[in-house]
Amino acid sequence: MAIAACFGTFLEWYDFLTFASLAVVFAPLFFPVSDPNTAILASLATFGVGMVVRHIGAALFGSMGDHIGRKPVFMITIALMGITAVSVGFLLTYSQVGIWAPILLVSLRLLQWLYAGGAIGGSASHLT
Repeated sequence: MAIAACFGTFLEWYDFLTFASLAVVFAPLFFPVSDPNTAILASLATFGVGMVVRHIGAALFGSMGDHIGRKPVFMITIALMGITAVSVGFLLTYSQVGIWAPILLVSLRLLQWLYAGGAIGGSASHLT
C-alpha cells in the first residue's frame, strides 16, 4: 500500500507540474488569443485556483475517510483524479467550441485538485 501511495502521489504532482510547465501551450488552445498575455495569465490562474480547492478536498475526503475508511476513499480519489486527467486530454479547443473550452478546462482542473487534496491525505495516512 505504501508503494501505491507514493506512486499515486508522484503521478498527481507530475501531472500538475506538467500543466504548469505547459501553460504557454495551453493558453492559445483553451483561451481567447486576442491578447496572448491575458491567455497565459488565465492558463496560470487555472493552475493557481486549484491550490485553494485542494484544501477543501482534504477536508471533504478526510471526513469521508473517517466514516467509511481511508483505503476506499484513497482508491476513489485516485481513480477520480485519473478520470479527470484523461478528460482534460479529450477537451476540444477554444476554436472548436468557444467559451466552453475554458469553462470545461477550469471545471476539470478544479475537480482534479479537489480529488488530489483527498488523495494526499489518504496517502499520508497509509505512510504513517
